[in-house]
Amino acid sequence: MIFLAEAPADTAPIPMNRIATEANVPRKFLELILADLREAGFLHSHRGKMGGYRLSRPTHLISLGEIIRVIEGPLALVPCVSRTAYRSCTDCKSESACAIRRAMLRVRDETARILDGTSLADAAAVEVLAAA
Repeated sequence: MIFLAEAPADTAPIPMNRIATEANVPRKFLELILADLREAGFLHSHRGKMGGYRLSRPTHLISLGEIIRVIEGPLALVPCVSRTAYRSCTDCKSESACAIRRAMLRVRDETARILDGTSLADAAAVEVLAAA
């Protein structure tokens, strides 16, 4: 996604092989990721000789949190604090009294705050600065 974010908005779609090479990701693995991102509405795909992928929204409107949730799943480290995949712990006597759960809630909230508050544009800008 950062590689696509760094491409000028008016360029032709970027072929999967080029993305795989530039991002150093195996093509088969990338194919699965791109399909998930396309289904989630982050990418447009174009078929044919001049086909490839491009972002479907401006980079400042896509957060890292959104991308990670599509690729990796919930941000929460334990299911009892997840907002999208909540499940109670089988060995917990009382969620309200659980010290681990309270700590994990803080971890989830801070993780979400940072990742949801960081846009793809922000991440791409950091990449450019790091490369300079």
